[in-house]
Amino acid sequence: MANTNPISRAEAEDFLYHEAELLDNWALLEWKDLYTEDSVYEVVSTDCDDPENADPTTSLFLLADKKDRIDGRAVRLMKSAAHAEYPHSKTRHLYTNIRVAGHDRNGTRLKVNFLVHRTGGDITTHFMGELHYLLVRVGDAIKIRKKRGILDLNSLNDAGQMTIIL
Repeated sequence: MANTNPISRAEAEDFLYHEAELLDNWALLEWKDLYTEDSVYEVVSTDCDDPENADPTTSLFLLADKKDRIDGRAVRLMKSAAHAEYPHSKTRHLYTNIRVAGHDRNGTRLKVNFLVHRTGGDITTHFMGELHYLLVRVGDAIKIRKKRGILDLNSLNDAGQMTIIL
């Protein structure tokens, strides 16, 4: 069961760097276990007017996954049948300006600037923006209850499909 003891910035940074390492090493079956059972992973569309407050039931999102879809996405991307990511792209997730944005009974909120470099085939693309996290403690572990990606891109035209996890 999750508890709401505050998570420090140092703990959050260690956690985020661990998540980045899992993603860059394509350890998605371990990555999916960073999420709580009631978690959501969202990426807002690039043309959303209010990405921090948008609701996926009324606004267009690139991704709006609950835990079962997070798990399914991780399993699918590890299969050779996931043609867009097989062989796997090389990625490098860079996190900076990690800020604790608050703490309440739901957990610790973070705002994190990110840049993800992706090389697949002969094409390199970049995704940048801000990630909003809601982290909680579950036993001795830190887990993600919510992760929302807000892309600082005008469109995905140059990036193509977003087939990686931010």
